[in-house]
Formats: sequence, structure tokens, C-alpha cells
Amino acid sequence: MDNSQHTHIVKYKTFAWVLLILLIFTFSSVAITQLELGVYSVTAALVFASIKSVIVLMYFMHLKFDKKFYAIMMAGIVLLLASVIFVTFLDYLYR
Repeated sequence: MDNSQHTHIVKYKTFAWVLLILLIFTFSSVAITQLELGVYSVTAALVFASIKSVIVLMYFMHLKFDKKFYAIMMAGIVLLLASVIFVTFLDYLYR
């Protein structure tokens, strides 16, 4: 067994806070669909979904505790996905 590996222990209290935050964002994203935001409805839903996915990545997938290289790679993937979605919206708007 390699002794260079280290483990991290996350308290249950932290997971409870993360769960509470995710529930708040989920209820907020449901509530925002009741508002008439016009063309910004999808944008607001995507912003809430992005925030929730970053929280899940950081805590439940332990990206916060891993090497920074993994976080940089994940940020690059998220930026690529955001740019594809942006270009898709531009195509939809100017069609």
C-alpha cells in the first residue's frame, strides 16, 4: 500500500449544508419558472443548473479536495460546454 495517499474526512454537517443549499436552488429554479421572464427564462434556468452542478462537483465528487489540475480540466470542459450553448442560442436568435 502506498503511504503517499492521504484521505480527507468531510463532516456530515458539511453535507447537510450542501444538501440545504441544493434544495434552496432547486426550489428557486422551480419558482423562477412561475415568473414571466420572456427570453431570459431559459438563461435563468441554466444559471441555476450550473450553480447546482458546480456544488455537486465540488463536494459530492470531491473535486474540492483533489489536485488543482482536475479542477482546471473541469473548468475547461465547462467553458467548452458554455460556449457551445452560447453559439446554439446565437443560431436560434438569428435564424
